[in-house]
Amino acid sequence: MKTSTAYNRAFWNLVRGASDQYNDLKEGSDYQTGAYFLPNESTDRFLTALSKENLFRRIATTIDATTNGSTFIASDTCSVTDWVPENGPIPEAAQTLKQYRVQSHKLAGITLLQNDLIQDSAFDVESYLTNEFARCFGKKEEAAFINGDGVNQPYGILHPVNGAEVGVAASAADSINFDEVIRLFFSLKPDYRTHAVWIMNDETALSLRKLKDASGNYLWRSTDDTILGKPVLISNFMPSPASGEKPIAFGDFSYYWLVERQNLSIRPIKEKYILTDRIAYIGYEFLDGCLIRPEAIKLLQMSA
Repeated sequence: MKTSTAYNRAFWNLVRGASDQYNDLKEGSDYQTGAYFLPNESTDRFLTALSKENLFRRIATTIDATTNGSTFIASDTCSVTDWVPENGPIPEAAQTLKQYRVQSHKLAGITLLQNDLIQDSAFDVESYLTNEFARCFGKKEEAAFINGDGVNQPYGILHPVNGAEVGVAASAADSINFDEVIRLFFSLKPDYRTHAVWIMNDETALSLRKLKDASGNYLWRSTDDTILGKPVLISNFMPSPASGEKPIAFGDFSYYWLVERQNLSIRPIKEKYILTDRIAYIGYEFLDGCLIRPEAIKLLQMSA
């Protein structure tokens, strides 16, 4: 339905203020919010823009779970693979399976546009709305995937129970030394190091850029922004080095699962802002996220 030309035309006519094509829109309506789902091509553009705003959209694993009451089962141990002789037994691992209940957390926001701008045929309202909601939603998603407490939002990697494991306890409350970064690297099992990245904020990155070994060599390789050969990604939703905080995460973030419950839907609101000649657009997403293998990401925690 969302791939049809009729739906695409009716959706963007509705966005521009027309309201006489509801028959073409009814199958794309969200009964929970009164909004309408983006046409498929526009959804693709939105997700592309969203991945530029939220680093988890680039390094986490995204799965779809659109049915109500969804659960998924994941293993917290690695599979065993080996060379097998003809008619030989295939190796088995004693895997532990864990069932995860998928929540449906609502992320919503409003953006306003002047009516005369919307009616201007030269104005690309599709690009504006997809990019604007991607910018706003992307930052809120990233903040939750790092710091979320599970209350009306996903659990983040820093959650003390459902987040990543502490790999190294720093000796100081507000500074990080060279040896602690090396220890954090080796606290992660080799299997997870293959695709591992570092995540930290600007303040932490600045302090690590100054660290040198006993021979005067910098820990941070500035030519490609790597530490010990692994890329450094910046998120300013990570905490700074301070008492009890966890300012550095290192690991394979593909083990953080971002669960799409419903993609972006938009609802135009004309009446509320009619006196100022504007139209409001409410955007909605429903999603969840969780770290399915805590040992895949290690944290450095500052001294209390």
